[in-house]
Amino acid sequence: MDRIDKIINHKLFQKHMKKNDAAEADRSFCRHNMAHLLDVARIAMILNLEEGLLLDKELVYGAALLHDIGKHVQYEDGTPHEQAGAVIAPAILRECGYSDIETDVIQDAIRNHRTEKIAEEKSLSGILYRADKASRPCFACNMEKACNWKKEKKNMWIKY
Repeated sequence: MDRIDKIINHKLFQKHMKKNDAAEADRSFCRHNMAHLLDVARIAMILNLEEGLLLDKELVYGAALLHDIGKHVQYEDGTPHEQAGAVIAPAILRECGYSDIETDVIQDAIRNHRTEKIAEEKSLSGILYRADKASRPCFACNMEKACNWKKEKKNMWIKY
């Protein structure tokens, strides 16, 4: 996965990940770190395979690695992180060898990864949404009781 290696080594990606880490250093709830991004990527690949979408692995991983890249912007100025991430991601993607079409598809998935109406879509946006929600191990979280996620949305069992 040459382009994925390029993303994780890209200076702009690393810069924003460090900003995310600093912004969440004292956060008690789920963090938006590399472990979360890889969980989302791997679950999205499982969904991709189970649903027969045949999406390219580097498309799925690219979207997952970049879906929360703008989280620190949300903490800094209130801009929703999906909007900030959709602005940040294209420069990284293009420099890592993604075509304009692939960049647009990933950018759309990032922009919509919190939009519930696409939850069941058989698309990159749909599997990114579902993988992001499925990635949180609420059943093993010390903060589960204090978390503001609705009870029916919490992951109280292992599905993926």
